[in-house]
Amino acid sequence: MSKNNERVFAMSFASVYPHYVTKVESKGRSKDELHEVIRWLTGYTQKGLEKVIEKKTNFRDFFEKAPKFNPNAHLIKGVICGYRVEEIEDPLMQKIRYLDKIIDELAKGKKMEKILRKPE
Repeated sequence: MSKNNERVFAMSFASVYPHYVTKVESKGRSKDELHEVIRWLTGYTQKGLEKVIEKKTNFRDFFEKAPKFNPNAHLIKGVICGYRVEEIEDPLMQKIRYLDKIIDELAKGKKMEKILRKPE
């Protein structure tokens, strides 16, 4: 699994980003909503997000340099790509899957306040 992880970590965020946009827009959600969930998770500003896309930053650097990874990310639960996100052992892969999961929820029409988790 770790060789596969390394391949994912080395992928540029910019290479996957258009797929995120297509996924959410095809389900009637907006690019602004997509940016909102990405910013919520990572703490990037809009300008910071644009910069990592422009620089073709890889996933490892995208998350390692994220201004403030959301402390409520652990509240994201469920299955993505056949894995329970809360059980993924590699911290970086878990962050990537958290991102996949909230983008998936956005595309599935979940309300924004449910996606942007707040502790009870």
